[in-house]
Amino acid sequence: MLYESISLKEELIIDKIVFIRHYEYMSEFTLKGESNDFWVLLYVDKGTVNVTADARTYTLNKDDIIFHKPNELHSIYANGAAAPNLIVIGFECNSHAMKFFENKVLEVTPSERTYLGNIIKEAYLTYSGRLDDPLGQQMIRKKNKSIPFASEQLIQIYLQLLLIQLIRSCGTENPIAEIPKSSRQRNEDELFYKIIAYMQENIGSKLTIQQICKDNLIGRSLLQKLFKDHTSCGIIDYFSIMKINAAKQLICGQQMNFSQIAEKLGYNSIHYFSRQFKHIAGVTPSEYLASVKSMNEPPAS
Repeated sequence: MLYESISLKEELIIDKIVFIRHYEYMSEFTLKGESNDFWVLLYVDKGTVNVTADARTYTLNKDDIIFHKPNELHSIYANGAAAPNLIVIGFECNSHAMKFFENKVLEVTPSERTYLGNIIKEAYLTYSGRLDDPLGQQMIRKKNKSIPFASEQLIQIYLQLLLIQLIRSCGTENPIAEIPKSSRQRNEDELFYKIIAYMQENIGSKLTIQQICKDNLIGRSLLQKLFKDHTSCGIIDYFSIMKINAAKQLICGQQMNFSQIAEKLGYNSIHYFSRQFKHIAGVTPSEYLASVKSMNEPPAS
C-alpha cells in the first residue's frame, strides 16, 4: 500500500527566547520604559501592578497577562496596593497569529498558568544565574551534563501551547473549542482548586490533613492523590510553601516586621518561622528582604 504524507501546518512558532525572568518586587518600585525589537510577555503571578504600553496605561491584577509587541515603549510600576510577583518573557516570533495579542490584557486560566509554571521550572533547570536579575542581558546555559534532556525544547513547546490556548479560549474569530476533559478529571481539578482556596483562606492556621479532609468532605487517599497529581508534593509541604510565599509578599509590603509576619501566618516562634523560611526559600527572611531591596534599587549611573 502506498502512503502519502501530509505536511503539518504550523500557525505559531517561537523562533528564539531572549530572556526569562521571575521577579518578586517590593510594594513600591518602578522600571523605566524601554522598547525592544521582540515580543515581551508580562504575567502577574501575585499582587497588582501598573503597566504602560505606548500611550495606554493598564492596571494588572493576579492572573492578568499582557503582550508588548516589538518596538512598543513599555514600563512597569507598582501602585503600593500589593507587592507583585511577575513572570516576564522576551521572545522572537514572526508568526502572523501574534497580531491577536496586540493591545490586549487577557486573564490566564489554571491550565494556562501551568504552562507558565513549567517554563519557569525548566528555565531554573537549564540556565545559570538569577532569573530575578532585571539587568541580565544573556541567558547562559548550565554545563551540559546537568541540563535535563530537551529542556529548551520544552520551554519552546510550553510557550507555544500557552499562546495557542490563549488564542483558542479568548479569540472571537473562528473560535476552536478546547479539547474536553473527562468528567472525572474535571471534577478532580475543581476539587483541587477548591482545597487550594480553602488553604489560602486558612493561611494563618495550623492545618492538619485530618482537618482538611473534614472541612472539605474528602478522603485522605484522594486528597493525597490530588496533590501528587497536581503538584508532585505532599499537602502539608505544599501548605508550608504557600505560607512562605505569603510571607514573601508581606515582607515586600514592608508593613509588618518578621515577628508580626510569623504570628500572622500561625508560627509558634520567630525562630521556627526563620528556619522554615530558609528551608523553603533558601535564604533567611533578612537575606530575602536585602535581596529584594537591592533588586529594586536603580543601577548606579
